[in-house]
Amino acid sequence: MPHATHVFAFTLVVVGMVMTPGPNMIYLISRSLSQGRTAGLISLAGVGLGFAVYMTAAVFGLTALLFAVPYAYDALRFAGALYLLWLAWSAVRPGGRSPFLVAGLAAHAPWRLFAMGFVTNLLNPKIAVLYLALLQQFVDPSIGNVLGQSLLLGSIQIVVSLAGNAIVVFTAGSIAAHLVKRPVWAAVQRWLMGTVLAGLAVRMIADGHR
Repeated sequence: MPHATHVFAFTLVVVGMVMTPGPNMIYLISRSLSQGRTAGLISLAGVGLGFAVYMTAAVFGLTALLFAVPYAYDALRFAGALYLLWLAWSAVRPGGRSPFLVAGLAAHAPWRLFAMGFVTNLLNPKIAVLYLALLQQFVDPSIGNVLGQSLLLGSIQIVVSLAGNAIVVFTAGSIAAHLVKRPVWAAVQRWLMGTVLAGLAVRMIADGHR
């Protein structure tokens, strides 16, 4: 079992990442606004499967490869930090817009909603960064059972992310309506998201390989 402090810190990081705009959030908000909450939840189920695929790949294969190849971890860590900084700039740059103010999408059948949620998550670089870079920073090899620690932390990420995104699905409509009527709050929301993203990027750059 990982240290309680590591579990708590990792959970906070995951919550922060769930709150930041990315392909998953933008797609789920768009789908929920365009086709309703049920469609958003079906898409979220596909996103959840994508999380499971990433976690399995990271825990059983790709993680070991990163440890075996010199500088591969640092290269991925800095690439991930740059990506997060780009997302932060996209949120706060002039002309940027809140992910809750998005264009509509055409209606799709349940199977396609699930598949699109799955593919959207697989193509999301933020999730790859989370599993291949951040996850390893909270695993402590000195206490043993690295596999068990990784699976536990990965499971926490999936549960927190699904819960957070489910809240987004259920509240997307009301939040969007609120922000349309109050442009100042829309700007505040964008800057809050950008700040969280930038903070995560700085943390990734500052923290070395554990």
